[in-house]
Amino acid sequence: MARVEWLIVGGPVEPWAGLGLIVVDGTIPLFGTGIRIDPAYEPGLVGWAMSGLADGVTSIDGVPTDAVAPAAPVFVEHPVGAIGLDHVVVATDSLERTSGAIAEATGAPLKRVREIGEIRQGFHRVGGGGLIVEVVERAGLPEGPATLWGLVLNVEDLDVAVAQIGEASIGAAKPAVQPGRSIATVREDAGLGLPVALMTP
Repeated sequence: MARVEWLIVGGPVEPWAGLGLIVVDGTIPLFGTGIRIDPAYEPGLVGWAMSGLADGVTSIDGVPTDAVAPAAPVFVEHPVGAIGLDHVVVATDSLERTSGAIAEATGAPLKRVREIGEIRQGFHRVGGGGLIVEVVERAGLPEGPATLWGLVLNVEDLDVAVAQIGEASIGAAKPAVQPGRSIATVREDAGLGLPVALMTP
């Protein structure tokens, strides 16, 4: 089964470091999937790198995909208390097409589908106990390839993280969709260039 070794994000390193994340050689090491920052790209989610892919895979339903060897773990203690990625969101006009492509490329089946009005969400866990890939189909999206949209980081103590980052760069913690968990959304003014939220484990 494939595993997401890191997400590739464009833009400068400084906004990420400003949140209290340690960047080592252009990568934010986390337990499991990391984040690799490539300033050659415009800010936003660019693609992902996976180990265990079949030969020749360079795209999963339009999402640029790098085939890489399994990465050695790098352990750091992030000042903001980040411990890992909770999930990454993929936007699509067709849940069936995108989820089928993810399952075929990674061996990770679609686990469940949740419907909220005109939004449908499908969930894969890529790499056994690894990263959750949330596929979101929204009415009105143009036909075409899927795109990586945003990500959610788990932090040890959300209240401490929000206080440390400051209200100018992050919203207040509020109840998450998942029972018993809380989430806070990083503001656009933080300069990351993509939707990011912090969440309790």
